[in-house]
Amino acid sequence: MKRRTLLLGGLAGAAGAGLLLRPSDRGAPHAPYFRTLSSALDSAGHSGPRLVIDRKLLRANIDTLLGHIDNRFAYRIVAKSLPSIPLLREVMQISGSNRLMLFHQPFISRVAEDLPEADVLLGKPMPVAAAAAFYQQRPNTTFNPSRQLHWLMDTPARVQQYARLAAELNEQLQVCIELDVGLHRGGVQTDTQLLKMLDEIRSASHLQFTGLMGYEPHVVKVPGNPETYRDKAMTAYSHYVELAKSHLGDDWPGDVILNCAGSPTYQLYNHGDYPFNELAAGSCLVKPSDFDIPTLADHVPASYIATPVLKSTGSVQIPGINLGPLQSLWDPNRRRTVFTYGGAWKAEPVSPAGLSVNPLYGRSTNQEMLNGSEATDLRVDDWVFLRPTQSEFVFLQFGDLAVFEDGKVQAYWPVFSQT
Repeated sequence: MKRRTLLLGGLAGAAGAGLLLRPSDRGAPHAPYFRTLSSALDSAGHSGPRLVIDRKLLRANIDTLLGHIDNRFAYRIVAKSLPSIPLLREVMQISGSNRLMLFHQPFISRVAEDLPEADVLLGKPMPVAAAAAFYQQRPNTTFNPSRQLHWLMDTPARVQQYARLAAELNEQLQVCIELDVGLHRGGVQTDTQLLKMLDEIRSASHLQFTGLMGYEPHVVKVPGNPETYRDKAMTAYSHYVELAKSHLGDDWPGDVILNCAGSPTYQLYNHGDYPFNELAAGSCLVKPSDFDIPTLADHVPASYIATPVLKSTGSVQIPGINLGPLQSLWDPNRRRTVFTYGGAWKAEPVSPAGLSVNPLYGRSTNQEMLNGSEATDLRVDDWVFLRPTQSEFVFLQFGDLAVFEDGKVQAYWPVFSQT
């Protein structure tokens, strides 16, 4: 074979291999569900970005969670993942639980005002100044923090801070102790530390020990078998429970809180005996994309960001050295360009199918460039739908949540204020 023939054959083979690597067209118009959602937003007169909650799917997720818990544990609702009083009220009514887990002082104050029946456990240790602010701003409702609010302690030093505050305020404060059961994000790691904290609490005239909390999301995130890491975490949890119970004797609370789990892990406790008596979850009820994991396979997405198309410019154009035509030639999913109202959220485009951010053009919180194929068929004023990657911060960025049900926007649920 001649060298020229061999060279041409090699080039042809390389070209063929390159074509095999070329992206396929992933575009499609809105699916029927998103067409209905688009019509609902148009009928409601919306013109800017909005966070939409599908009430039917939310309720389906609550039913799924309750089916797994099956009355084996009490259920504590994680409010940071559902940061809206009406949304929390919906979950409380359907689940039958008044237990909430909160992570931010202004949210505690708001819950005490609007959900005075709630029993609140802090999900993280708060600066003592935040606790002082709560008591200074305490609303005039039936919420009784001496019985319904449990502050979280992670170190002996924090116990001492809260003991001083409680004495200054002449308030009885309930406190739980955070356990490190493998996450290594703080909390008790040794027997000596736990016993010291228990003694500090018992000796403080205005503090009352009410339980333990051990959070273990790592068991589904680290490489290996989740059940192996779960069992290791539960061994540590059991040890600390038995140690505290033995040390306190008759001072061990009859209605002790022993909190564990979260959305990623709660289904790992469907069967078997475990040392805790309540589990917490929240994100699984709206299922952002970060929760597309095997342990939540039977939960469904129930929240979307909807934002209008402001501009549709056809082909991709990049300022400076315009590589847009080359992108469009190589990738059919870069042949259409739209700019949306707002952007750069912690979210991923989901409808129309095949949309993506252009990595060369960059992100924008004002007008986000998205590219897609000709099949997306987007025009100015059409809606683009994105799926949040998380709910706890994203839900706070769009004003009142639009509640979608039976083909219409039926209600608006205000979200928490950060201050």
